[in-house]
Amino acid sequence: MFKKILIANRGEIACRVIATARKMGIKTVAVYSEADKDARHVELADEAVLLGPAPSRESYLVADKIIAACKQTGAQALHPGYGFLSENEDFARRCEEEGIVFIGPKHYSIAAMGDKIASKKLANEAKVNTIPGYNDAIASPEQAVDIAKGIGYPVMIKASAGGGGKGLRVAFNDKEAFEGFSSCRNEARNSFGDDRVFIEKFVEEPRHIEIQVLGDSHGNVVYLHERECSIQRRHQKVIEEAPSPFISDATRKAMGEQAVQLAKAVKYQSAGTVEFVVGKDESFYFLEMNTRLQVEHPVTECITGLDLVEQMIRVAAGEKLGFAQSDIPRNGWAIECRINAEDPFRNFLPSTGRLVRYQPPEANLVQGRETLQGEAYTGSNFGGVRVDTGVYEGGEIPMFYDSMIAKLIVHGRDRADAIAKMREALNGFVIRGVSSNIPFQAALLGHPDFAAGKFNTGFIAQHYAAGFRAEHVPHDDPRFLVALAGFIRRKAREREAGISGQLPGHEVRVEHDYVAVVNLGGGNSARYAVHVSEYAGQTGQATVKVDGAEYRITCLSRLNDVRLTGTVDAGKGPQPFTAQAERGTGKNPLAYRIQHGGLGMEVTVLSPRAAELQTLMPYKAPPDTSKLLLSPMPGLLVHLAAAPGQTVQAGERLAVIEAMKMENILTAPQDVQVAEVMAKPGESLAVDQPILRFA
Repeated sequence: MFKKILIANRGEIACRVIATARKMGIKTVAVYSEADKDARHVELADEAVLLGPAPSRESYLVADKIIAACKQTGAQALHPGYGFLSENEDFARRCEEEGIVFIGPKHYSIAAMGDKIASKKLANEAKVNTIPGYNDAIASPEQAVDIAKGIGYPVMIKASAGGGGKGLRVAFNDKEAFEGFSSCRNEARNSFGDDRVFIEKFVEEPRHIEIQVLGDSHGNVVYLHERECSIQRRHQKVIEEAPSPFISDATRKAMGEQAVQLAKAVKYQSAGTVEFVVGKDESFYFLEMNTRLQVEHPVTECITGLDLVEQMIRVAAGEKLGFAQSDIPRNGWAIECRINAEDPFRNFLPSTGRLVRYQPPEANLVQGRETLQGEAYTGSNFGGVRVDTGVYEGGEIPMFYDSMIAKLIVHGRDRADAIAKMREALNGFVIRGVSSNIPFQAALLGHPDFAAGKFNTGFIAQHYAAGFRAEHVPHDDPRFLVALAGFIRRKAREREAGISGQLPGHEVRVEHDYVAVVNLGGGNSARYAVHVSEYAGQTGQATVKVDGAEYRITCLSRLNDVRLTGTVDAGKGPQPFTAQAERGTGKNPLAYRIQHGGLGMEVTVLSPRAAELQTLMPYKAPPDTSKLLLSPMPGLLVHLAAAPGQTVQAGERLAVIEAMKMENILTAPQDVQVAEVMAKPGESLAVDQPILRFA
């Protein structure tokens, strides 16, 4: 077994590999860019080597520097994680030539499967179901349009070396095919250094289901069941689960066996994933094979009890798999939510900056079990929570890399149990300083069609076609948030009343009756009569009435805790809850920000007289920005297509901003004339920074 390995990656996956290596008694070496000098993976590793400047093309993508770091530290093997150089055939070959064991498949397997055009031809030869399409590189957007019309719309335009949603567009007409080809080629060139693009038929109402495979150097290959990855936004996975709520055991077996056939055809060693598109009749077609560890691998670890990183390391060290296909269990249900630094209420634009607060839910679930031999896997971690992350409170979310903050994973006895556990875990995930997609995740999990398993890859586009708004977050009883605000306000008044040295006759009085004012935005509000009754001698308990609805709340959390836990009885017996509450976080220093079930509510709890006076306060409207083009996110202004005096038409491209490896195009909202250019290409922009002023 190896004594020291280097992890050629960053963030949560680097921390994930370090955790398994430490468990196996293997020392680790981290590599990092200048932007990551204080990163968590650098702190966790036994050694760390600086690669270079922040841009990945000058650090994490420079093979020579990574190989030099291996030699400098004496690392015998290298784990590439995912992304960056993990599926780079030349890098894997270089490692082998330099005497460094690549903890992943052999370079020839990466070559065969990493090229999506070649992989489809090979899949056909291995008798794996494939989808109709044009599998040769396309030379021009005009050719792309001709091919798309021949296949029949809609079509999917994909970069041959793509992955992770980069270099991928769906086109429903000639215009979208023409523009999609150009965008795909640009993204592919920038992300992968390979601008080849191909086209295939887009299966409408498809499901994305993938099979995890594991092979060793002795010819053994098994499949570790499937993962359902159909909940996607712009082809980026948002929620993954194992097993799938859709396919039958017969389909599961057929997909698994075809995935093994393909892996054997390329002499696959290590962990890999064969992705399929599945129709509503359970017909399935090969999409691609990812010759690396997947972001969503933890859900497979939960239901099988296997540590996939450990298996990769053991295979790379020449060991045989310690189990056969019939030994692999499928216990319970696991769900993973990707917690990303993005603002779902601003069209999911990236959010960078400092994590002022970062308090994930308490984790009690580990990375599988060492082997499947010996004592049977009992699923003792049912209901467990796992958090894979590469960040910490006070750390930075840089603009140079992807937007992931953490992966939140739960393991339940069945799907309903797993959904309930995930919703509660999201309630307790505290992130401040940057925006996160937690409200969106909560909305998805609370959607009745998701709960019923009725979804496909178009689920998000179908249900949130006009964007995601606060009213899309379902909540069983929004008045509970008002009741919780009243409970907290009463407890705060009790504490204030106990402060010594108060002027006689002017002491703080603890009231029972309040008015809760809920900010609805735009100067509008809703008002609720709130009455709070204490229980004599019972700390942390009260009955709160909100417009006639009664809530008996028990909560022993401290008043300055952001995360509150307790029970609430609304007439159906005590139910546990986890919520978040803060005071003075917005423009109103007296308001509480209450969050529960994905719903965020700003509530000001006032005495009846103060509430009466508050109605007299004027509303100050925000400034008019209709004549400004504002940067919707932090990012780099890479292109500006307007000049003073220029007239532009609605929908015409004005600027391109790059952040977190994604290209974001800003267009004219209407026919306008440019009066002033207020930013320059190459400038780093802040949120809402003016770029152009219109006449």
